Amino acid sequence: MVEYFLRKRINMFKKFYERFSNDIGIDLGTANTLVYVKGHGIVINEPSIVAVNQKTGQIVAIGREAKEMWGKTPEHIKIVRPLVEGVVSDFEMAEEMLAYFIRKVEKISKKFFRPRVLIGVPSGITNVELRAVYDAGIDAGARDVFLVEEAMAAAIGVRLPVLSAQASFIVDIGGGTTDIALIALGGIVRSLNLRVAGDHFDARIIDYLRDEFKLLVGERTAESVKLELGSALETEYMETEVRGRDLVSGLPKALIVTDGDVREAFARTVALLVAGIQEVLETAPPEMVSDILQTGIVLTGGGANLRGLALLLQQELQLPILIAEDPLSAVARGTGIILEQFDEYKQTLVSLEDHASL
Repeated sequence: MVEYFLRKRINMFKKFYERFSNDIGIDLGTANTLVYVKGHGIVINEPSIVAVNQKTGQIVAIGREAKEMWGKTPEHIKIVRPLVEGVVSDFEMAEEMLAYFIRKVEKISKKFFRPRVLIGVPSGITNVELRAVYDAGIDAGARDVFLVEEAMAAAIGVRLPVLSAQASFIVDIGGGTTDIALIALGGIVRSLNLRVAGDHFDARIIDYLRDEFKLLVGERTAESVKLELGSALETEYMETEVRGRDLVSGLPKALIVTDGDVREAFARTVALLVAGIQEVLETAPPEMVSDILQTGIVLTGGGANLRGLALLLQQELQLPILIAEDPLSAVARGTGIILEQFDEYKQTLVSLEDHASL
């Protein structure tokens, strides 16, 4: 009888908190942060960038405003990316960025109590890295923080049957990392986290232009070239003018870059991606591979939009390859589904040893 009344009181408090506080899902990405608010959907999609005044230590801008300053700041203003390859590299800036996004949410959906926050993290990160994300969320103003692997969240976000015995295969190509995961019965059976993703493609463009054309360009220019010309397989001819600094004369220089140049720059990166998927498939239980032959591999994340990538993977792996609808928001949508159906998907969360869950 005592247990019954205690359980009833706990449920009453849960409903009270749910009514007067926000539930927030955050895809804390290396390149972009997307925020889902229960009952409102995705309300924020901004770059994971902070501009800080080194003289005063004050934050100058966060998100979209900070990206506009990228590559154009005076010496005393530093552009910081708090996450590198999917994990927190600058704890203080990550905390400031999370607090900024949580404050923006509170303006959209005003509630009395601090929010409960679910954050996506890369597969296979260490306990120290998990703790850094958890602590950053708490210090940024969350009442409680839950963690979910991004591959799992992406699979849930594209409505794969992750709780069933049927195997699901997801490849989430983000900004800093690519998560490759084989999922069944609410857990990740096999996974691989590659430090190969959108930023890696940008870096290869910078290296290629430097080595082949003696042209130095910045990260924003490389990203623009990637979006305009990037492809994994030959399609129609494309070209664009690229401006940078001539490494020989030191003077400004412009030249024409083609889709073939960018494809050559991407060749090794794409090969690493194919090899990573093959590695996970080679270690998968035969029964699960049988499922994948029927259901195929689903691509999510911004990198899934690379022209010709799905077709190349299909040719190399001899498996059906599907690009998720709106692949960039898959992880954020997944956090939203988990929050909306928390009891059902609670088993998919990553647990910390001393994390007191609700």
